[in-house]
Amino acid sequence: MQGNLREIDIRSILQLIELGQRTGLLFVEKPPTFVTGRFESKQKSWFVFFLNGQIIYATDGEGGLSRLGDYLCRHQVKVRLSQVQFASLVSGNAAEYAFLWALIQQNIIKPQVARSIIHSLVHETLFDLLSLHQGSFSFQLSSILSPQLTSLEVTPLVSKVMRQVIEWKSLYPYIQSADQLPIVVDIDNLRTSLPQPTLNKLQRWANGKTSLRQLARFLHRDILTVAKAIYPYIQQGQVKFVSPATSPEVIEQQQYTISANDSHKGRIVCVDDATSICETVESFLQPQGYEVISLTNSLEALALIFQVKPDLIFCDISMPELDGYEICAMLRHSKIFQSLPIIMLTAKDGFIDRVRANMAGASDYLTKPFKDTELLLLVEKYLNNRVVLVKN
Repeated sequence: MQGNLREIDIRSILQLIELGQRTGLLFVEKPPTFVTGRFESKQKSWFVFFLNGQIIYATDGEGGLSRLGDYLCRHQVKVRLSQVQFASLVSGNAAEYAFLWALIQQNIIKPQVARSIIHSLVHETLFDLLSLHQGSFSFQLSSILSPQLTSLEVTPLVSKVMRQVIEWKSLYPYIQSADQLPIVVDIDNLRTSLPQPTLNKLQRWANGKTSLRQLARFLHRDILTVAKAIYPYIQQGQVKFVSPATSPEVIEQQQYTISANDSHKGRIVCVDDATSICETVESFLQPQGYEVISLTNSLEALALIFQVKPDLIFCDISMPELDGYEICAMLRHSKIFQSLPIIMLTAKDGFIDRVRANMAGASDYLTKPFKDTELLLLVEKYLNNRVVLVKN
């Protein structure tokens, strides 16, 4: 069994494996993220091991032991196997799994601790997988990892994680990735609102070096609980994120700078996973004196929109990870973008699409393919109105 995640989602794949009581390995791969002519994130992969339709282990494709080290620290286990010992263990098993079994054999940890860690590893992996909307997968019948330490039923676990994934989206655009690094930036205001012990803990963890994912591991909490706890401070600007994907260096390289002496008639962002559409918008608007910023990844776009503060946004409806309706609704929750013109782009000219766009807060609607005159009329309609309002 193999295919593309645009055709079938991860949840359905897991349920099929459970129903078929399959024993084998599910491999999922996400392609690198491509934004404005650059690869902004590397390719990622995950592995899920099954025995008779139940999950016995799951991991990412990094193949290292860093996340296992975080969980061992949480259980106050400080140990390091020699390279010779480790090499002999990895030959038949995944690295994390082999390491855990070796710790059991040497009486360094008890089996129940190993099972607890595996449950956490599986939960963490499924959170990433169930958040995916693009990529490829393949399932191969194969022998299981041995010896078996635990097993987990798919349906209740997937239901639990899926609820967290859905709730996680409500934290956008302030929190977007489990790999973001929180850092305290307004210590004075926090000091007036938080007890000193709580502030000390926040400063200790929100240091710009520890990701939300690592915090969840250290604190023995799921990622959603940790994100919701820090969310109010992010909203108030007392804590900010250093994101590997949208660092100041990346933004500077892409030249998304805001200038007080900007000579452009207006700054326009085009969000569309089809590069050809972005290029079309650029070719129509740039000669007319507009600055156009093209973004082909919806998650990256959401973060960068807050940085560049455009005067108008064109946003495709059908996109992986976040669709146009979601982006529009999330922007409307911010006071900065409540009155910003957002024009939805779609290949379908349907009544239902228009209704959904209006419900999400879209200002207007443009059907692809479009002519230069159609595009310019919409831009002038909304940007000219904006100028008149400012003057009045």
